[in-house]
Amino acid sequence: MPTVTIPHNWMPRSYQRPMWRDFEQGAKRAFLLGHRRSGKDDNGLHFTASASIQKPATYWYMLPQQNQVRRAIWEAVNPRTGKRRIDEAFPSVAFPRRRNDHMTIEAVNGSMIHFIGSDAFDALVGSPPYGLVFSEYSLTNPTAWAYLRPILDENDGWAMFNMTPRGKNHGYSMYQHARRQGWHVSTWLPTDTGIFTPEQLAEARAEYHELYGSDDGEALFQQEYWCSFDAALVGAYYGKYLQDAEKSGRVCSVPHEPTVGVVTAWDLGMDDSTAIWTAQVAGREIHIIDYYEGSGRGLEHYAQWLMSRPYVYRAHYLPHDVRVRELGTGKSRLEVLQSLGLQNVRVVPDQTLADGINAVRAILPRCWFDSAKTEKGLEALRMYRREYDDDRKIYRDRPVHDWTSHASDAFRYLALGLDERPEETRSTRKYQSMRVC
Repeated sequence: MPTVTIPHNWMPRSYQRPMWRDFEQGAKRAFLLGHRRSGKDDNGLHFTASASIQKPATYWYMLPQQNQVRRAIWEAVNPRTGKRRIDEAFPSVAFPRRRNDHMTIEAVNGSMIHFIGSDAFDALVGSPPYGLVFSEYSLTNPTAWAYLRPILDENDGWAMFNMTPRGKNHGYSMYQHARRQGWHVSTWLPTDTGIFTPEQLAEARAEYHELYGSDDGEALFQQEYWCSFDAALVGAYYGKYLQDAEKSGRVCSVPHEPTVGVVTAWDLGMDDSTAIWTAQVAGREIHIIDYYEGSGRGLEHYAQWLMSRPYVYRAHYLPHDVRVRELGTGKSRLEVLQSLGLQNVRVVPDQTLADGINAVRAILPRCWFDSAKTEKGLEALRMYRREYDDDRKIYRDRPVHDWTSHASDAFRYLALGLDERPEETRSTRKYQSMRVC
């Protein structure tokens, strides 16, 4: 019977070895910050293969989206060898069984390795992981880790996070947390890896400047090659507006004022998330006081959440398709929500995506966000970004559809539907004085 050594035909590079050594000595968490082409996924794949042979268990390898997993990992071919990446890391002698439809590999000892997107992290309920890799965590739905951490704690399992920065988002927060908690933390810069010559770095920088302009080009170069967290996310629709909000102190404690009416704005998911923003108008200011998002729940759940809050609602803004009748019930979701007690429901007119984005940009300079209650929604707004065309090296005029979409769509409906009334300014002076910034 043929035998192989795992890792197979691969050895960790000098800058990757400290992570392997720490895990061999009992470490359970690692955070790897690396520049483009530093070998983050090769490292993660080969480590997962080695771990799965040493201990029979379930392992998950995750990218931000399910379609990315198939393209970048499952079907990707190493141009240097002409072999699939998974075949190199998981040779058939040690990993004889594969399920292409589910992107699953089984080892000879019974270990199961699942390749999934963090946008479908709850799809494998009942198959709890012992080891977990979050690849490109800066673009991952942060809810996934909140969901999976208790499982790993119970199993005494391990987790590895790798990423290139995308501004000071949840990836940055996790990086800081990892350093405080004593995780293994590595930063792989070009000076550490030696992958690029100074001439190649200069050429890449010049290309970015030419393609994206001097400001965005430099920001992108510093982000991709020097792992800078300070650059705004290139391609983000609202990044600069939210940076301004933070710098000017408009992300702080924003209490609910009982004498001012509350409005909500919804994005209604069918089989996925539903998002709700809650706001009050105080003079020229728009105070965003709450945010809620859930998935796999009926409309009753969201109506109950609204009723549980100490708010007096003036209006509920819903997307135009809320009037569509469902075949199963013969009722529209508008009718269902009204039957659940929602009054003053207003359907936002159907507008183009560009009009909605411009409406959001118009109101953001007037918005104050409660830093605690709207944290998850704010993170989604920061990360809401245009699709990037790798072939043409340009950003498309449409957003990436991922975990950021629901919060961003709901906020777009808020901007399009918000109807300020003169009588709502009556408590402005008192309301503004309650902010803790």
